[in-house]
Amino acid sequence: MSLTDPIADALTIIRNASRASKENAEVRASKLIGQILGILKKERFIQDFRFVDDKKQGFYKIYLRYQKGKVPAITGIKKCSIPGRRSYIASKGIGKVFGGIGISIVSTSKGLLTDDEARGQNVGGELICKVW
Repeated sequence: MSLTDPIADALTIIRNASRASKENAEVRASKLIGQILGILKKERFIQDFRFVDDKKQGFYKIYLRYQKGKVPAITGIKKCSIPGRRSYIASKGIGKVFGGIGISIVSTSKGLLTDDEARGQNVGGELICKVW
């Protein structure tokens, strides 16, 4: 498995597990992935996550959220900034995802923020991903 972009790998694992109606998924641990999962939990796209120490790098066990009838809370997730093409955005250029249904996660000088928080604090940065 390629580890050039661990964030993209984690988002792909979450997307595939959600589409397959899995109860949980496991992704390799890193500080940035932990912060992304914290935002997804706060915005109610996942139920919960926890760190599992395997005496190596460790991994996060993610408990996915579903609505009535096993409809996944995450219907789409897209990585915007990739290692070969970074995507930076100003605070005024941050748009709403699907008219406010989804969120954008932005890496700013004040840490990882959602699109609403970044607009409120008037900061821009690297557009990590969009979730809806």
